[in-house]
Amino acid sequence: MNLLDLTLPSPAENLAADEALLDWCEAGDGEETLLFWEPRETFVVVGYANKVATEVNAAACEAKKIPIFRRCSGGGTVVQMPGGLNYSLILRITENGPTRNITSANQFIMEKNRAAIESAIHNLQTAVAICGHTDLALVTRHSPPVTSRKFAGNSQRRRKHFLLFHGTLLLKCDLALISELLFTPSQQPDYRARRSHSDFVTNLNLSAERVKAALAQEWNANAELKNPPQEEISRLAKEKYSSPEWNFKF
Repeated sequence: MNLLDLTLPSPAENLAADEALLDWCEAGDGEETLLFWEPRETFVVVGYANKVATEVNAAACEAKKIPIFRRCSGGGTVVQMPGGLNYSLILRITENGPTRNITSANQFIMEKNRAAIESAIHNLQTAVAICGHTDLALVTRHSPPVTSRKFAGNSQRRRKHFLLFHGTLLLKCDLALISELLFTPSQQPDYRARRSHSDFVTNLNLSAERVKAALAQEWNANAELKNPPQEEISRLAKEKYSSPEWNFKF
């Protein structure tokens, strides 16, 4: 699998890279790829079908001059900020393999990601669990009742031949910003149990390099991708991900 560690200058470019890589592979020009990027500034990203007014405290974002973007996949709204790590997997869809449909792809990818992160923690008192549909959470074993706190959300987008599966991991983030910038989500998994943002999310407290190494090893991503579709990334960033018509379409 190809490996691309590429943080681009703007949020729009980083969001565009996911779609550009997916389209590039779908067109037959690229192969399976694991991409990493790290936010250098704070911004909000809503899922494809999210309504900004429902999920985002737009007034707080405006007061702090924090921009709002929309990604090409579903799932919930996230705050991107320094201390976070994003990964994207572009995987081939096979008729009889684990990526054959949404459910099996979720199970296959999440289990590999869970195993990778747990191997990086090295803490016998803490396990990594798959919660909800595509969340990763830290589960403490030492004090009943067992508690699970989310550190990663993930989502999927599918074409005919390739899929995009990507997520955001909280490593060393300012978690208070989540409560400031986001409302309580309109849709919540059962395991959240109506907890506030502050009681629900947590940091992994691992370095980005350590997490990237664990994921790259799990996915056998060791071939450096040297020719990403930069022109298409730039075009999508300018024409789509920088456009209010896209970012505020719902």
